[in-house]
Amino acid sequence: MKKIGVICFAFVLGLALLATGCSEKKGGSLGEQLDYKITGIDPGAGLMKKTKEVMKSYGLDKWQLIEGSEAAMIASLKKAYDKKEPIVVTGWTPHWMFAKFDLKYLDDPKNVYGDAENINTVVRLGLKDDEPSAYTVLDQFAWTPKDMGEVMLMNEDGTDPAESAQKWLDNHQDKLQEWTKGAAKVNGNKIHLVYVAWASEIASTNVVAKALESIGYKVELTQVDAAPMWAGIADGSADAMVAAWLPSTHADYFNAYKGKFEDLGPNLTGTKLGLVVPSYVAANSIEDLQN
Repeated sequence: MKKIGVICFAFVLGLALLATGCSEKKGGSLGEQLDYKITGIDPGAGLMKKTKEVMKSYGLDKWQLIEGSEAAMIASLKKAYDKKEPIVVTGWTPHWMFAKFDLKYLDDPKNVYGDAENINTVVRLGLKDDEPSAYTVLDQFAWTPKDMGEVMLMNEDGTDPAESAQKWLDNHQDKLQEWTKGAAKVNGNKIHLVYVAWASEIASTNVVAKALESIGYKVELTQVDAAPMWAGIADGSADAMVAAWLPSTHADYFNAYKGKFEDLGPNLTGTKLGLVVPSYVAANSIEDLQN
């Protein structure tokens, strides 16, 4: 009996020590809990380049920026959120994830990410002469983060992006009238729009495509990375995009192709970039990741 008692005591003691070890690991710094990994998006995104600058500026030498895609980032965020586990991701506004999850940006006291950006409409040279009606719609296209958020949420809930765009326009005929004012109807003229695979740009590109279709255009949509998106406008193989994040995110492409496109200005203002965590995470500043 004594032998059995000793074995049981040792077993219980072992469990206690194991639990203590797990507790210590769980209770370590945020970096230790995450193996010093920040979950990012596609490597060609300007947000990723800016985040690397942020990591260098704040001395986050232990941290690693994990490349992937927006979809992979969201999947990782959801998995951690459902389990109330910590996670740090690269984020931007507008995005439906802020409506879906209780999230917060980490403060950026050094302002490395910079001030709010705009999303601009950029078209190929000569579009105004070749397709004046399309040019007019694209030039007049402008909406708010709230507008975009409504479309993104419909997409996230499983509605096809083209269907979401049409539903939104059906409920916002005033916007459609503003964008198409003065644009003569056409008969099946073709317009090629390019966009990056961000939820925001999927929403905006499909909406402007439906607006163009409403005056008779046949619109081709092509999803690409940021580099070929800008290259396509510059070499004329694509007609337009409503997905140029400026002045920072797409600064390299803007400067590389300067003079080979026409910038029609912002179609949405008030964007934001940064590191994002669930609200239950104790960290409030990028500086908190230094520990």
